[in-house]
Amino acid sequence: MSTRTTTALLAVLTASAVYVGVWAEAFPRSFYDSFPGLGRVWVSIDGPYNEHLIRDVGAFYLALAVGGVLAMMWRDRRVTLTVAAAWTTFSVPHLGYHLHHLGELPTADAFGQAATLGGTLVLSTALLVGNARRTEVAR
Repeated sequence: MSTRTTTALLAVLTASAVYVGVWAEAFPRSFYDSFPGLGRVWVSIDGPYNEHLIRDVGAFYLALAVGGVLAMMWRDRRVTLTVAAAWTTFSVPHLGYHLHHLGELPTADAFGQAATLGGTLVLSTALLVGNARRTEVAR
């Protein structure tokens, strides 16, 4: 996988992590009530508000964002593979859970949620597989 493609995939995953992480950590009630934004609601339909869990989600996404930033800065294959493996490991059960809990969502939201979470898995897997074949991430 080219350095440009690796950086682009890391940038997309990192931007998504910053979006979710900052919102959930800094404004947990707003995140619960309004995520993903634009008048859509994906979190509050899944159970009662729990600030602790929302802030944990925010902290987790911020940790993924830090890993993504470091991977883009250092351009070290092992760091990139670690970040890609972390995203992939997270994405499989996260997508699985949401695919089994789409019933409460309107059709457009169910599709959007599945596409977004599935897209994250595709990007992280591409990053993982594409960089596993390289001997070194170019500087």
